[in-house]
Amino acid sequence: MPTIQEPKLISGNANLPLANAIARRMSLHRGVNVGLVDARVERFNDGEIFVEVFENVRGEDMFIIQPTSNPANDNLMELLIMCDALRRSSAARITAVIPYFGYARQDRRSKARTPITSKLVANMLVGAGIERVLTMDLHAAQIQGFFDIPVDNLYASPVFALDLKTQFAGHLDDLMIVSPDVGGVARARDLAKRIDAPLSIVDKRREKAGVVAEMTVIGDVTDKTCVIVDDICDTAGTLCKAAEVLMENGAKEVHSYITHGVLSGPAVERVTKSVMKSLVITDSIQPTDAVKAADNIRIVPTAPVFAQAILNIWHGTSVSSLFEAETLSPIYDGMYAAE
Repeated sequence: MPTIQEPKLISGNANLPLANAIARRMSLHRGVNVGLVDARVERFNDGEIFVEVFENVRGEDMFIIQPTSNPANDNLMELLIMCDALRRSSAARITAVIPYFGYARQDRRSKARTPITSKLVANMLVGAGIERVLTMDLHAAQIQGFFDIPVDNLYASPVFALDLKTQFAGHLDDLMIVSPDVGGVARARDLAKRIDAPLSIVDKRREKAGVVAEMTVIGDVTDKTCVIVDDICDTAGTLCKAAEVLMENGAKEVHSYITHGVLSGPAVERVTKSVMKSLVITDSIQPTDAVKAADNIRIVPTAPVFAQAILNIWHGTSVSSLFEAETLSPIYDGMYAAE
């Protein structure tokens, strides 16, 4: 087998800007040009997806960068078909870099006669020939157990912690980290510990999916700058309602830090008209023009941490080291200064 000289990146159409940014960051780290493998991912007139790889990938360590965001089914099929093309081209190893793992919210049977679609997706990925998965902030940690291959789950909270320390320098004592529901307490607690801030919870009760009947704040948020932390913001209804409830309970102002900005339907309009001072998301999902134009939505990059994680996987070194601010701060080139 030929000696593997460099990791090779290939991307579908889901988030090309992120894939190019990861390639640029890896070029800086390696001191050599790391570009995306030349390929075409197209659709026939009837919607079928076709993939053709124009470079030799025999014996190479391949990384497919493809979030399975909207349109989830098309992007998932692109990922599966790219994997099949690489496997049939004798790639040595195929790692799927999935910044946003679609179908993650269907991780259990919520009622009778419903599927566990995230397990089905895991089976499809493994069946296609993927040997490792790299993702960020899985909606449910147990999804890692749906795979019989290694899954590296990165966390946005170390990046968010660096951002908060920069944005609220000198005012960290005023911050209150808020989980928008009981299920997200572990995620919010992790961020709270990183910046040494107290934790509050907004307890919500739903009458049916997508409709919140009642919200109660657990904890004293009076005169606090509240920071809502969650993994996914879809239609933003719950998020905006939580911000209103916090303000009604005496909060000074409300900000939100959300890993995956799905922001479908009326989400952007709701956020821009809400009482939230700012919504911070990552670029795990390619932002729309409306998202980029919104005055109170800000995007933090994930390319530095994904590039380093890919290099660590390629080198066979620790990925969990990227969970610490001391490791992340230099990766972000002084963008955020660790205390």
